[in-house]
Amino acid sequence: MDKQTTPIWVWGLLVAALTGVSSAGAILQHLDSVPPLLRASWRLQATSVILAPLAIWQWRTMDHDLRKRVFSPQAQKVVWLSGLALALHFGTWVPSLDKTSLTHSLLFVTAHPLVIVVGMVFLAKIMTNQRSPTTFEVIGAVLGVLGAAITLLDQGDVQGSHTVTAFGDFLAFLGAIFVVGYIVCGKILRSWMPIFIYAFPVTLISSILLIPASFILESSASQFSPFGWIEMQYLPWFLLLAMIGGLLGHTGLNTCLRYMSPLTVSTAVTLEPLLGSLIGWLFFDTGVPGFWTWIGGPILITGILFVIFGTPESDVEIENTMGKVPAQSNEAIQ
Repeated sequence: MDKQTTPIWVWGLLVAALTGVSSAGAILQHLDSVPPLLRASWRLQATSVILAPLAIWQWRTMDHDLRKRVFSPQAQKVVWLSGLALALHFGTWVPSLDKTSLTHSLLFVTAHPLVIVVGMVFLAKIMTNQRSPTTFEVIGAVLGVLGAAITLLDQGDVQGSHTVTAFGDFLAFLGAIFVVGYIVCGKILRSWMPIFIYAFPVTLISSILLIPASFILESSASQFSPFGWIEMQYLPWFLLLAMIGGLLGHTGLNTCLRYMSPLTVSTAVTLEPLLGSLIGWLFFDTGVPGFWTWIGGPILITGILFVIFGTPESDVEIENTMGKVPAQSNEAIQ
């Protein structure tokens, strides 16, 4: 649906949803007294609680054959792979918020379109049914890498209470790599599986996987309960993450896809690093990005835009965040 026929309220929803998605990084960074892997698990646990009644409602509306297909070995295998990919995504991105600036973390974790283009180059050489990147996609990937390299010149710059580090940026970029696996699994299942029937188990699996990872890898995790987000000092923050970042943000973006083109939504989502940084600066004193981030960041985002506009419409992917979602399948990310 084009701009002329898109209801005005949908544009308002797009702004609200994008703001909700963009707020997650600032809130998660603000809660840095909690170990990052456990914090990621709590984030997903809270979202699972919100998704559970919606999944139950959808389950009741499904026929017997569809229910049987959901529990087929093939489908369950992909569900678990998706849960693992989402756990790895949050398990690298949330720690990056403690190891670099908010702006750098958001810039690198939203670079997954560049990862997809690089992957296409290698897959096209070994798979006959895999297309090669378009010229615009290649230009976008080159610009993205150039922009990322320029932002790295800000290493050691203190922004708010966090210092830009190459390791933190690398963790965020790993988050972008792992989310590609989540996208691929979503494309396989969301062509037939109802949205909440998919989103609930994947989110729950991810939250469970991160609990032992936290207690094994994070020494300070023993000071907290595996389900500590339900304590009053944390509950409002994690409900805010689940409701604003998850339900409003990601479900809102998918609602917008029913009324406007994936290209429009994809382009809007590239504003997440800018909006997230602004939210962090206004409400959480995360500081102003360094000089080289102001130079390299826009180049990186421009590269992502080149990839989006250069991708055939049938292949367009949008980042959702909690996520990131295949636009054409209207999949919600928590």
